Amino acid sequence: MSTVHIHPSRKDNHPSTEYPNLTNEFQMEHAKKVEEVRSVLKEAGEDTLKALLMIDAVQRLGIDYHFHGEIEAVLERLYTKFNMSDCHNDLYELALGFRLLRQEGYYVSADVFNNLKDKEGKVQGKISQDIEGLMGLYEASQLSIKGEDILEEMGDFSSRLLYAWNTNDDQSQARIVRNTLGHPHHKSLARFMAKSFLSDFQGTEGWINVFKELAKMDFNLVKSIHQKEIRQVSKWWEDLGLAKELKFARSQPLKWHMWPLAVLPHPSLSEQRVELTKPISLVYIIDDIFDVHGTLDELTLFTEAVNRWKYEAVEPLPDYMKTCFNALNGITNEISSKVYKDYGWNPIDSLRKSWAILCNAFLVEAKWFSVGHVPKTDEYLKNGIISSGVHVVLVHMFFLLGHGITKRNVDIVDDFPGIISSAATILRLWDDLGSAKDENQEGHDGSYLDCYMKENPGTSIENARCHVMHSISETWKLLNQQCLSPNPFSSCFTKACLNVARMVPLMYSYDGNQCLPSLEEHMKSLV
Repeated sequence: MSTVHIHPSRKDNHPSTEYPNLTNEFQMEHAKKVEEVRSVLKEAGEDTLKALLMIDAVQRLGIDYHFHGEIEAVLERLYTKFNMSDCHNDLYELALGFRLLRQEGYYVSADVFNNLKDKEGKVQGKISQDIEGLMGLYEASQLSIKGEDILEEMGDFSSRLLYAWNTNDDQSQARIVRNTLGHPHHKSLARFMAKSFLSDFQGTEGWINVFKELAKMDFNLVKSIHQKEIRQVSKWWEDLGLAKELKFARSQPLKWHMWPLAVLPHPSLSEQRVELTKPISLVYIIDDIFDVHGTLDELTLFTEAVNRWKYEAVEPLPDYMKTCFNALNGITNEISSKVYKDYGWNPIDSLRKSWAILCNAFLVEAKWFSVGHVPKTDEYLKNGIISSGVHVVLVHMFFLLGHGITKRNVDIVDDFPGIISSAATILRLWDDLGSAKDENQEGHDGSYLDCYMKENPGTSIENARCHVMHSISETWKLLNQQCLSPNPFSSCFTKACLNVARMVPLMYSYDGNQCLPSLEEHMKSLV
């Protein structure tokens, strides 16, 4: 059986991390605590369940980046024996091992879960009382790929029992069950969920306290880095001056920086996060130009200017568009120079091409709106995946990371590979669920829901929303597959694509006041 082994410690080469505003004494104590946890992980030895529990804990606490080598050693050992049926006597151990292996890029067959059925093909009744095992089973089902009916069946089975059990009198356990159902680990951002996990992380094992102590220290170290980044991003945005020049556009640098914080969580990637915020900001600004301000003639001229990227194409633009294009040109040149200096590859053609593709998609939507055209769902989604802006951002991120920059890989990234389009599809569909409008935006965005309901007369809004949620679920299966399949991308880039999809619900779950309460809560905790 083939497998893909992803080795972050060898592929990603993260530089050492500098922690601002913290005393040397604190940093020394932190380093000491890291080594203490490392020793505990190594001591787990052949006790597979204990080792898996530890790996799960460090990942949920957001401190796993310290221990790639130790985690890899345990998973390599587990993988060699995972498909032997005699090592799956415990439901929770089976489900946890399966999930941890798949999360790290190992292919293990879902057929191992057939052992949970009796001779008549029904799930054995004895597991229905194993709440911890059912939670593990539900978590494992989130890693399913297309065609894995057994995992889908196990996901439905476990969720049905967990929802029924959720009314139990044990309030602490009920809260953990609710968190599992609402925020399964694979589809959540570990660092955003770490505080919740920390409060529920209890037990008599001595190692638990050691892990918690490191997590609390690490949180303060990482927070100091994030605060420094926020200052850098805020100064850059103010110096850029677009907020003053384009008063109709959004000015939300802190919110925009939450994308890089979520997508690239490794503390050492601070510089890449700050740089990535710049193209993300321009995606939002250009979106506002197309959506709320520009006339169709102006938008056509702007799109032509971005496609040609020549002075004579910029000259006919109105002043506000010239201002935007000049900012876009400056950021593109700046990032291209940085990438060339760091990695010896000039990405300017790829970056310019990605912006042209984005603006072309924006223009298609503007033309649809101008004539009142509601496209077919397939046509809308094909264009909407591009206009999500995910491709242009991940192209920039690919070059800023500098992992595996070759002619072949650049061609793949330029051509909108499946791992990017799946993340973009999830974003587009979530965005179009239409729980509320974006803050203060009165634009002309189309909606997948509108297209679907026109294409399927008589469909209720509830059924249309169910269809969208099903499509999101199916796209997650594709994304899971693309992370397992042999691909040219580093572990860091692959997980960043996953993190885009994980971040989406936070970015697009508006309440009745057009606010993002979950995102705002996480913003306060992280910075």
